[in-house]
Amino acid sequence: MHLDKDDNTRTIRDGVQAVCDKFGDDYWLERDSDGVFPHDFHQAIAEGGWLGITMPEEYGGAGLGVSEAAVMMHTVASCGAMQAASSIHISMFGPHPIIVFGTDDQKQKWIPRLVEGKDKVAFGVTEPNVGLDTTNITTFAKKVDGGYLVNGRKIWNSTAQVATRIMLLARTQKREETDRPSAGLSIFYTEFDRSKIEVKIIDKMGRKAVDSNMLFIDDLFIPDEDLIGEEGKGLGHLFHSMNPERILVGAEGIGIGRDALRRASTYAVEREVFGRPIGQNQGIQHPLAENWMELEAAWLMVKHAAELFDNEQPCGAEANSAKFLGARAGYNAALQSVMTHGGMGYAKEYHVERLLREVLITRIAPVSEQLIASFIGERVLGLPKSY
Repeated sequence: MHLDKDDNTRTIRDGVQAVCDKFGDDYWLERDSDGVFPHDFHQAIAEGGWLGITMPEEYGGAGLGVSEAAVMMHTVASCGAMQAASSIHISMFGPHPIIVFGTDDQKQKWIPRLVEGKDKVAFGVTEPNVGLDTTNITTFAKKVDGGYLVNGRKIWNSTAQVATRIMLLARTQKREETDRPSAGLSIFYTEFDRSKIEVKIIDKMGRKAVDSNMLFIDDLFIPDEDLIGEEGKGLGHLFHSMNPERILVGAEGIGIGRDALRRASTYAVEREVFGRPIGQNQGIQHPLAENWMELEAAWLMVKHAAELFDNEQPCGAEANSAKFLGARAGYNAALQSVMTHGGMGYAKEYHVERLLREVLITRIAPVSEQLIASFIGERVLGLPKSY
């Protein structure tokens, strides 16, 4: 199954694949069992220069676009599913507000450490009682001498068990004191001070090696120099990372789906029942053929959205659609792979049950399918706002 035929894409795919080949099924099955963060995989990707694929060359990156990052993350996900993808995912889009709005000193100080794999970052946006209604967050950064004093709660923070830095969205002005809900929010990139941030892990169904957490932030001091961009405009700054994130999640879902489809097709050729391979039966063939078509179509939307973003064109609808379609296609393929394997699809040794558990998160995060559909209905079709 192909991605693209151009030399640049092939070079990226083959280079990333060479790193991923060092970490096979047994490695990811073990991480799924013991929950240990894949530090060696993360470091191998960094040493290969891939963590900086979208970062400017002057800060140690490759200076490439989201189109190239999508190929990279598709390849990573097709090898290690979301345990692999999520361990490096934030490095592809998370620093974007720093690149766009950060000072030269901030970029020089922070970006090379991300590219080299010296820092791991947690994303602190979502809160327990807010969900996707981001303008209603209550974590508050009070201005004090030399910086801010932060108190609040965050949830679903990936890699917080191992993070050295946090990208944190907090209110610097109470919502009732602003002229619009999106105002008064600021974004910070600061040290993950564990003496002020209590981290409680959330036990979940998949992606065990990349932790998800609840954060309790009490009197965390953030110096002035860790504020990104302009105070009170953090939500707008954060939006610059949202479209790339949606595109990459779509690419990752497709990568998992293609891996699942490959495993299903191989099994359907090798498995014989009633004296014939099960893949000879149209009841097996046709659903897998439909999975292939869905994955190919979703990949075209990922490519389209990434090209728009890289050319600085509006791409909100396309990025959201790429995430929606890629996640759906990946999930459908993983589910069909389990069904094709029959009873063995339920066994961990065939890995497809793990792919099904891990791909499901792409349908849920970072934005729900329902909110994407509402966005398309309102912004593309001109329908009344439904929420």
